[in-house]
Amino acid sequence: MIEGLIAGHIWGDPESRAGKNNSLFVVAKVRAQGTQPELVIVNVIAFDVVAGKTLLGLRDGDAVTLRGSLNPKVWVDKQGVSRSALDMVATRVQALGDD
Repeated sequence: MIEGLIAGHIWGDPESRAGKNNSLFVVAKVRAQGTQPELVIVNVIAFDVVAGKTLLGLRDGDAVTLRGSLNPKVWVDKQGVSRSALDMVATRVQALGDD
């Protein structure tokens, strides 16, 4: 895993989920700017309570920065084009206000 910092915008609304033994976590997707003009989708999961609460306070389109472990991956879209993506276990989340 790679430790990283991502800045982007929430894509869809974050969701709270329960895992085994009723452990709670939050999942979200973030659009981050990759190489022009490509956007990179970051699949985020937060087990940290504070990071999860911050994510749950965000809505589609909100600006955010996240810190945590990254795992790069590639997926193929419906047209057969390879796209970049990242999986992140977020340990810190900061909402960015409108300036």
